[in-house]
Amino acid sequence: MENVYLFFVIALFILAISDLVVGVGNDAVNFLNSAIGSKVAPIHVILGIAAAGVLFGATFSSGMMEIARRGVFHPDQFYFNEIMIIFLAVMITDIIMLDMFNTFGLPTSTTVSIVFELLGAAVAVSLYKIYFTDVPPEAQDIGLYINATRALGIISGILLSVVIAFTVGTIVQFLTRLLFTFNYERKLPFFGAIWAGIAVSAIVYFILVKGASGASFMTDQTIAWIENNTFLILLYCFVVVAIISQLLITIFKLNIFRVIVLIGTFSLAMAFAGNDLVNFIGVPIAGYESYMMFVDDPSQTATTMTMESLLEPVRTPTGFLLTAGAIMVLALFFSKKARSVSKTEVNLARQSEGYERFSSSPLARTIVRKALDINNAVMSILPNKVNQFIDKRFSQDLYKRRKRMRRDESSFDILRASVNMFIASILIAFATSLKLPLSTTYVTFMVAMGTSLSDRAWGRESAVYRVTGVITVIAGWFFTAFSAFTVAFIFAYFISWGGIIAAVISICIAFGFVVRTHYLHKKLSAKKEKEEEKAKDQVDKEVNGVDVMEQCKQTIVDTVVSVSKLYNSVLTSFLSEDRKKLKKARKSITEFNKHTKSLKDDVYFTLRKLEEGSVETGHYYVQIIDYLREIAHCLNFIADPLLEHIENNHKPCIPEQEKELIQLNDNIALLYGKILEVIKTDDFDRVENVIRHQNDLLEDLDRLKRMQVKLIKKEKVKTRNSLLFFNLLSETKNLLLHTINMLKSHRDFRIHQHKNDEQY
Repeated sequence: MENVYLFFVIALFILAISDLVVGVGNDAVNFLNSAIGSKVAPIHVILGIAAAGVLFGATFSSGMMEIARRGVFHPDQFYFNEIMIIFLAVMITDIIMLDMFNTFGLPTSTTVSIVFELLGAAVAVSLYKIYFTDVPPEAQDIGLYINATRALGIISGILLSVVIAFTVGTIVQFLTRLLFTFNYERKLPFFGAIWAGIAVSAIVYFILVKGASGASFMTDQTIAWIENNTFLILLYCFVVVAIISQLLITIFKLNIFRVIVLIGTFSLAMAFAGNDLVNFIGVPIAGYESYMMFVDDPSQTATTMTMESLLEPVRTPTGFLLTAGAIMVLALFFSKKARSVSKTEVNLARQSEGYERFSSSPLARTIVRKALDINNAVMSILPNKVNQFIDKRFSQDLYKRRKRMRRDESSFDILRASVNMFIASILIAFATSLKLPLSTTYVTFMVAMGTSLSDRAWGRESAVYRVTGVITVIAGWFFTAFSAFTVAFIFAYFISWGGIIAAVISICIAFGFVVRTHYLHKKLSAKKEKEEEKAKDQVDKEVNGVDVMEQCKQTIVDTVVSVSKLYNSVLTSFLSEDRKKLKKARKSITEFNKHTKSLKDDVYFTLRKLEEGSVETGHYYVQIIDYLREIAHCLNFIADPLLEHIENNHKPCIPEQEKELIQLNDNIALLYGKILEVIKTDDFDRVENVIRHQNDLLEDLDRLKRMQVKLIKKEKVKTRNSLLFFNLLSETKNLLLHTINMLKSHRDFRIHQHKNDEQY
């Protein structure tokens, strides 16, 4: 029997290693985003500093390990075998949950996950114990097993931290920006040293003074000395940091905010490890200690040994903590999923315009509308001079000009990055000192959102999309809580019922899920990298008409090839009633539609960067993109009714219709071949020949409509067939018209651009 529980312990530690890797993939966003978003240093420098913070912070997390042992349930009410089932179900669920969120690049809370997983698993085992084992009537109250008061306290603290983090981040950033403005370099000699002293002193207080009691290497005498000399430590820290900072600013002309952000990266990584390490190794360590107690007491069996010992204070060995920290460091350097999660927050907080990952939503539109109303009301109350003063302090004109001149790719400046770092560090470290496992993800994310709001990063051009993104992330947090509880409940119940076999199956499911999402993430990453590469090309360089013209030519070539293939695929699949092939073609049309939409969305950025000599031809490019968009719509309007017809098992086309449609398809393919040849060779003398071919096809379409009318008169076809056939002919006509118009616009673009080139 001991071998079974030894297997459980080994499985817990294997799962813990996987959980550390997966967890860092999610939580690296918490301490990397400010440094990465502000481009304060090369990425390897940022990762190195964060790694040092993680290793050091891991040794401060010993006191937090009690959360996994007795924070959510009463361990003295469970037997050893039941405790091990709870712990195993929690670790399996945690890997699945975090890996799923990482795959889709959404930051979620490892703290919320672990709390609700412990709750769900404990409830499942409690119910199984009550209903399927012989327990006395007085032990059949589930309230005896669940530490409801403590669990509600933890959950309330986590939710409250969201509001506090957003509010504090908003207020502090507003005051900081009001003091320094976006041209903060001018204010550095006067206020930079004081700001550095305050920031560093604050973080020293909350991490060293308040967090010292949780450090595994701290003795009671050291802790007492720190507590008795708190004021002196902070005073010396402020003075020393302020003096050093002033010297660096005055003599070496150093931007002290850059140093502050790097120190903040270290401190936030340290605070993260101190607060969140329990989420990854707290449960395995508790399981290991439970197993050692069981082995040391041969008089007990797994079903009779109660776990009162888990109620005792714990001091985790430093070796365990450092090993876990080392694994986290390796994951930090090599996790690709960490980059995906990080990009989501940076995108929502960036100062500049650009591609918005999220679309608008009714709730976001309502929130933005109400916020504008409140803002207008406040501005109407304040004197005009106050409003003008604030607007002047928040002016970004000079900042944007310098950013363009320097080709600065940062998402926001290092002043905001420094506020993000230290506000989040202080809040997390303070909660750690009170042994409250708040969510570092919630805190850092909401601080970043609060500071971006204060910095007016959410302008009217982007506010609804950013708010939708924030709502999506927060909704994901609630989904985390619900799904973590549910999945842990199912696994715990399944293992309680199925024993060792169920445990093995559950572990296999977890690792199978991780492997599956790995390939899914790889596919999603490749797609996103392609989009980001295109977006980077749009931002990086000024373009001329020739560049746009060549890019446009390649786009048209790709479009003509795609449209010809898609039209042929849709029509032949419909005629052969091949539902799978038609659905596949419909999916390709959807992707083509998204591509043309992205081209239209990017028109503004392309035109904004056109050189002076190419501006006159820019409207031709707009026309071409408009026609591409209409072509995509036509394909949609053709494919959707055909697929619906097949899905509903309606009658196929009659032989007369099928014969004509096959001939039509061949003629259209021939037309697109001619168009492709004209574009590739730039032989625009052949356009008239293409137009004649198009006119012949339009006459064919009219003839087919007349044919359909005759078939209706003869009652050879019914209503659904007629509606479908007329729609197909009408949309095919629109498709041909838009295609020829696109060709004409491309011809005019080429001709006028060559004239412009000769003039300039």
